[in-house]
Amino acid sequence: MHAVPESTEDVAWDLVRAAAELAESLDDEARSHTFAFRDGRLLAVNTSAIDAVLVWCPDRGWTSAIGPGDPRGQVLDLYLPLCSATRRRPIAIGHLGQSLDGFIATESGDSQFVTGHANVVHMHWLRGLCDAIVVGAGTVAADDPQLTTRHVPGPDPLRVIFDPSRRLSPRFRVFSDGAAPTLYVCLEEHVAGGETQVGDAPVIGVPGDGPGGAPAALLRVLRDRGCARVFVEGGGVTVSAFLEAGLLDRLHLAVAPVIIGGGRPAIRLQPPAQLRDCLRPSYRVFRMGGDVLFDCDLRSTAEPEPARSRISRVL
Repeated sequence: MHAVPESTEDVAWDLVRAAAELAESLDDEARSHTFAFRDGRLLAVNTSAIDAVLVWCPDRGWTSAIGPGDPRGQVLDLYLPLCSATRRRPIAIGHLGQSLDGFIATESGDSQFVTGHANVVHMHWLRGLCDAIVVGAGTVAADDPQLTTRHVPGPDPLRVIFDPSRRLSPRFRVFSDGAAPTLYVCLEEHVAGGETQVGDAPVIGVPGDGPGGAPAALLRVLRDRGCARVFVEGGGVTVSAFLEAGLLDRLHLAVAPVIIGGGRPAIRLQPPAQLRDCLRPSYRVFRMGGDVLFDCDLRSTAEPEPARSRISRVL
């Protein structure tokens, strides 16, 4: 019986996972390294090696060494910024899938699924690369999600349910299914004396005041637990809160070719008075099936008149 060959995406994903796993051990070194990918492992090679695929730079993290025609290149381009994160240089990434008119769900809360299957797989890849995944109470109440890495090979992240006002009951499966470690985070005034659990999940109270408010306090909790890569998956209220507080390093915004007409909005921030004061991050554009993904670098500002660039197809 012949083995089924791996697809290009599968091979690229194996390479991406290997890069993410190796980053921490390379972070303390002050020199660059070149790697080939052999037998499922990244091996240090000479810079002139014909099968070199990645380069680790102390000040930048991972960069691709493969040629422009390599089909693995588009996957590497999208995920290497995340793979480069370490405890010393952590990253927080947000993701939302929205309609053409800017909604992530209907008025009733139906959101499965605004975007197509390729973007769902993308979210699972992000889960598999990150140490922790954060979702808000609204997402849990509407979808009762599992928040595990099921569509791609990879570890399940720490599941973090962010419910500042404490409106969720323990009936949702993330609190009792045992599928992955889970934290329940709310404002500290909502934690009863001596209380330690909600279902099987430890409950953690965070302050709501101070710079960045509760989102910043939550991020400190996760950093103290060694989470270098934090994925804020949704929903719109939660992603907007982290964005408003300046806590996201990148934002993946997937736009689907559907018009809802009204419903639950994606990003909502305190608006500036003038358009020139709006946030204009640098970005790259990728095709994901029928959707278009904007990969926004929130630590970098776009040029006033960005050069025309082609749209890459990832999935």
